[in-house]
Amino acid sequence: MNWQEAVEKTVTGLGYDLVDCERSPAGLLRVYIDKLPEEALAGALINVEDCERVTRQLQYLLEVENCAYERLEVSSPGLDRPLKKTSDYQRFVGEEIEITLRMPFQGRKKYKGILSALEVAADSSVAVEPVAPAVAAALPADATPAPAWRVVFNDGKADQALDFSLEEVREARLVPVVNFKGRGVKPATGKKPGGAKAAKTDDKVDGGPDQ
Repeated sequence: MNWQEAVEKTVTGLGYDLVDCERSPAGLLRVYIDKLPEEALAGALINVEDCERVTRQLQYLLEVENCAYERLEVSSPGLDRPLKKTSDYQRFVGEEIEITLRMPFQGRKKYKGILSALEVAADSSVAVEPVAPAVAAALPADATPAPAWRVVFNDGKADQALDFSLEEVREARLVPVVNFKGRGVKPATGKKPGGAKAAKTDDKVDGGPDQ
């Protein structure tokens, strides 16, 4: 089992959504977790206790699986939560997102607007742009990804819509919505079990503000 499989197995097994995980050349392992959709819809947010729980289990499993790392950070995805997989897009239909395309379309790569699933976006008053042709042209005809998502934005004159597939997206994130009713919690830290070497920094958990 590699480190990515170990992380995913642990996070999902504990009942959380794995948003993203990344590993730096210096050995820093960052893991972003979120509540499951049904819990998030009920208002539940990731807190320090959630991060500590996942951190402890990951520390144990990564050592058992002999996955080398220098430092582990577990936190909420933040207000600008990245969208990585199909389930993320399904979860945030109706929310404002910002996408960056792999290839520019009509001279631009970045679009910001309301996300919808293509099959439910049938507003005839919105002008629909075709899928970015530069990406489609680079693929065999039978491999061209069908657009499944739409972002509706205003160009300053009228509402426009861009249809896209996940294969065309380099990066996608929620547009932060600031809520002044609550405050984020302070990060907590915890050392690796089993006598971590002095050269290694402490692992970190952070239950910062979530969407």
